[in-house]
Amino acid sequence: MKILVACERSGIVREAFRARGHEAWSCDLEPSDTSRPFCHVRRDALEVIHDMGPWDLLIAHPPCTYLCNSGVRWLKDDPVRWGQLNAAATFFRRLIECDIPKICIENPIPHKYAVERIGKKYDQLIQPWQFGHGETKATCLWLNSLPELQPTKIVEGREGRIWKMPPGPHRAYERSKTYSGIANAMAAQWGGGS
Repeated sequence: MKILVACERSGIVREAFRARGHEAWSCDLEPSDTSRPFCHVRRDALEVIHDMGPWDLLIAHPPCTYLCNSGVRWLKDDPVRWGQLNAAATFFRRLIECDIPKICIENPIPHKYAVERIGKKYDQLIQPWQFGHGETKATCLWLNSLPELQPTKIVEGREGRIWKMPPGPHRAYERSKTYSGIANAMAAQWGGGS
């Protein structure tokens, strides 16, 4: 399958699919963090979808700053953020509505204003501890023509490491990375044959 992992610079999801023989690409406005930059495109996701398609599967991780529940409290004090929320929701919605047969959009739990603008509530909520990582990080999946992701390894020792992460220049990026267990489950369950 030809797969695009949009808004991903870590390469974790892309590499899980490539390991199973798929033609998987990632794209982001930032460069790739991996030693395989040849399968990473540094461009806007919507341009890559249009210019490099057709695609069989899209997995997208759009920026969550203005959409996630943890940021809703900032809306009342900053009217500029409402415009940023609208732009983020429009981008999210355009990804969901892409002309690609199978789509998964991944983001944290959204606040009600984001859900209103996106036009659809998430289809599934997953946790890292369902896929072999002893941590908590509620992750929502919006699915189009894909089955729900089934847990692969439920573990104990659930810690909120992501939530407790101290402020710093790399905090947002570290918090946004997909866990390898989740990426491997996506590749195994949604990848089918290459």
